[in-house]
Amino acid sequence: QVQLVESGGGLVQAGGSLRLSCTVSGRNVNANTMGWFRQTPGKQRELVASMSSGGSTNYADSVKGRFTISRDGAKNTVYLEMNSLKPEDTAVYYCTADRPPGLGRYWGQGTQVTVSS
Repeated sequence: QVQLVESGGGLVQAGGSLRLSCTVSGRNVNANTMGWFRQTPGKQRELVASMSSGGSTNYADSVKGRFTISRDGAKNTVYLEMNSLKPEDTAVYYCTADRPPGLGRYWGQGTQVTVSS
């Protein structure tokens, strides 16, 4: 059974930093594309960052230069380092792991990030 458990969310002032963690079981973070999505009320979930099994990364334009996705194979954990946070970064952040082609993604339960101005 695949489980993704996020942690590290919270309340931070604008300009501050947070590091989100996603501990994964049942799926090797080094062998699968891992990602972070976020969602605010009334909006669709949007891709924030992803990392392929080969280590290639992809970022939303809105977070480039501020957010960094990384992984630790020994801990089977994926991270999202978020710096220079803005109020518009406020959202529920979800960790994802790709399933085989055509089968979508596994999702974590989400962690709230709130950035105050």
